[in-house]
Formats: sequence, C-alpha cells, structure tokens
Amino acid sequence: MELSNIEPQIIWKNFSKLNAVPRPSKKEEKVIAFIKGFGEDLGLETTVDEVGNVIIKKPATAGMENRKSIVLQSHLDMVCQKNNDVNFDFETEGIKMEIDGDWVKAKGTTLGADNGLGVATIMSILESSDIPHPALEALFTIDEETGMTGALGLKPGQLTGQILLNLDTEEDDEIDIGCAGGVDVTITQTYATEASKGQIVRLEVKGLQGGHSGMDIHKGFGNANIILGRLLYTGLENQNIELISIDSGGLRNAIPREGAALISVRNAQEFIDNATSLKKDILEEFATVEPGLQINIENSTSSDKAISEGDSKKVISTLKALHNGVYRMSPDVADLVEASNNVARVELKGGELKILNLTRSSVDSSKYSVAEQLKSVAELAGMNVEFSGSYPGWKPKPGSEIVQLMEKLYIEKFTEKPHVVACHAGLECGIIGANYPEMEMVSFGPTIRGAHSPDEKANIPSTQKFWSFLKDILANIPQK
Repeated sequence: MELSNIEPQIIWKNFSKLNAVPRPSKKEEKVIAFIKGFGEDLGLETTVDEVGNVIIKKPATAGMENRKSIVLQSHLDMVCQKNNDVNFDFETEGIKMEIDGDWVKAKGTTLGADNGLGVATIMSILESSDIPHPALEALFTIDEETGMTGALGLKPGQLTGQILLNLDTEEDDEIDIGCAGGVDVTITQTYATEASKGQIVRLEVKGLQGGHSGMDIHKGFGNANIILGRLLYTGLENQNIELISIDSGGLRNAIPREGAALISVRNAQEFIDNATSLKKDILEEFATVEPGLQINIENSTSSDKAISEGDSKKVISTLKALHNGVYRMSPDVADLVEASNNVARVELKGGELKILNLTRSSVDSSKYSVAEQLKSVAELAGMNVEFSGSYPGWKPKPGSEIVQLMEKLYIEKFTEKPHVVACHAGLECGIIGANYPEMEMVSFGPTIRGAHSPDEKANIPSTQKFWSFLKDILANIPQK
C-alpha cells in the first residue's frame, strides 16, 4: 500500500511532501522555504521571524469568529540518526518510508514523525476547506531538537492566540500539561599525544535500542558510552592503558546506540580475557531489554598517537563516574522522572576530548544539582565544563479550561479517560509560555515508537484517532 492511500490521506500526503525535504536541526533553510511557500500558495498571511520560525495565519471559518483563537504549534527539524550500515545523507536526501502492518517507518533512518506528523497535521488544517475552526496561527518552530533556539527566539507580541495546541506528544491516550527543562553540559580537555608503547585493542559496542533521552531514560536501555567506560575501566588495575581514540554516541537527545574505542595496552591478551569476562556479565544484565547488544573486543592496529597512561586513567575514571540515567523520580507526580542525565557523546581524537551531556529536570534546582554533580566529577579530573542551552520546564495547570474540554471530549469520543500527564521530554511550551504567560497550553499527538532512533515508527490507526480528536477540539473551542 502507498502512503497516499492511508487514512487520513490528507495528513500522509503532507507528511510525504514534508519528508521529501531535508530538515536536520540547525540546517532548516530548505524546510523553512518549503513551509513559507506552502502558506503563500494558500494565499494566507505568512511570515518568517528573524530566527527562522514560520507563522501562518488563517481566519476563522464562518460562525467560529467569536471563539478563542488557537495557536497550532510543531517544530520543523528532526533528529538525524541512521544505522551504521546505511548510506544516507540527511542534508541532501528525503526520508525513504515504508509501511509495515499498522506502522509507517523509514529504511534504516529516523522517520521524522517527531515532529513531522504534527507539522503535516497543521498543514492539513491550513489547506482544508471543510473543517470548522476558530482563528488560527500556525507556528512552525526551528531547532527544537538541539537547543530550542526557535522557541527561545520567539518574541512577545508575535502571537495573539489564547490557546496553544502543541502537537508533539507520542502517546495518543495522553494529554500533556507539563514537561522537563534541560541544560547542555559539555566537558572538554586537550591532552598531549605520543607514540603508543603497547599492543593495540579495539572495543566496539553496537546493536543497542537507543531512543529518546527523556521519554525513554527510565526504561533501562543500554548506553554505549557507559558500557565502553565499564569495559575500559576493567583494565585499569592490571594494565597500563593508553587511549588512542573514542568515537561513541551522537546527539544529546538520543540514548547512544553504538560506539568504539582504540587503546594501547601492555598485554593485549590479558586485557581481552578480562574484558571478555565482563562482556559476559554485561550481556546477561541486558539480555531482556537489549537482546541485540553486541560487544566486540579484538586485537587491532593503529598508527595514531595515544594520550599518556595518567591522562587515560583520568578519562576512563570520569566515564565510569559520570551519572547516567534517572537521578530522581518526582515525589509529586506518580511515575514521572523528575531529573536525569544522558551521557550522549564521547569523542577523543588527536588528544582532543569532548563529552556531551543533556541534563533534564522538571524542577530547575534539581536540574542544576545534576549538572553540578557532572561538573564536580569532571573538574576533579582536570577537565573543563560548560553549561549552555538552558531552557525552562513547563509547569502544569490541570484546571485550565482547555484541559477540561479535552478530557470531556476524549471520554465522550473514546469511552475512556485520557492520561493527563507531565512528561520528561523537553517541549517548547515552557519556553513559549515565558513570553506568553496568559496563554493556555496543551500537548498531544499520535502514537510514535522509537523516536530519535532508526527504529522510529508512527502508528497508522493512532494517527486516524488523533486527527478525529483534533477536529473535534477545534469545533468545540469555547467562546472568547
């Protein structure tokens, strides 16, 4: 079956058009032009602000002029992850999609349903002629995935809507009313290099699930950086390890799936034997949640220089000590992660070390508590630490009019109660709300699995459910 034949056809048509346009975070020029042209072709008032957000305005349909005005909001960029054996250029190629039963997925890459399905849904509302709705402002933000600079750059006064519907949630039975804030923690250092003195060993971790570093952080998935750190650490007691290179993990908002390290040791066979023993333990630990995990430890060769034994020990010990995963569960909201950290990327090349982290929390003070713990560990090892890209969380308002309306409509339509929740992902609502404090906000969307990984897939029946629910919401928005 072709995507164009799936219901609702209008959404999958627009999603296919969108996914033909390359849209990596921070490289959104093509998709900005695409959305701007889309609005202009419809004859709608279309503007691009100074940071690249696109705003398209559509008047209310007949009889809906006295209803509260709505902002429909999604982000244009997507997480770009692929399997190592896939040859794909996210900057020049469109996503290659396929249907697998009730799911739409990509061929070896992220699908871009996060947040492309939200974008396609808003496009579908904008071009519709038979869907009742109040006055609309469609807000397409940029760079949500790697800094939220679009939302941060949105100025007061650009929007007049009274209710914001963010379409960036990944469970169709959830109504999100709060989210975590975040801060990037970057650890760096430069070390002198010299010719290695020992035998070369290569360590590789692959086959992990990966996933969203907020929404999936509590699921116990393996982190390639942490597993590599454990394997390296096991040799410190009996070996003189010199690190040559590490290339592990990727984006801050994705749990690392793959990584490799090249080291020099005095006795390669002894190191391989000890690391292989630990490998067996790790595979047993993760057998249930990571059945695809593979760990390779083998003799290798390298002409590259290494950092000293002393500096190598500092790097390895830091990797072993950095907190990864859940830091604290919320005492106020059941089953909600309050604070966490994702050790996202470790790179050592030519003596240049960089470790990227994304620390999240729904409470600002605990966000910085985690970040300061990472800083303390790294500074004890003589490394440099920088905090950047901090953004606020979104405080829940469960009694707001739009939340109560959506709960009521959901129960009437689907004969069950929705889950009204806060999430551990970083949504743009908190940032937008800082400049628009009177605006009521809700986030919801169709079911998506494996976001931020090449296993990402979007559920077809759920998209139909979401589309029907959204149309009912728009038709029942209260009067001003």
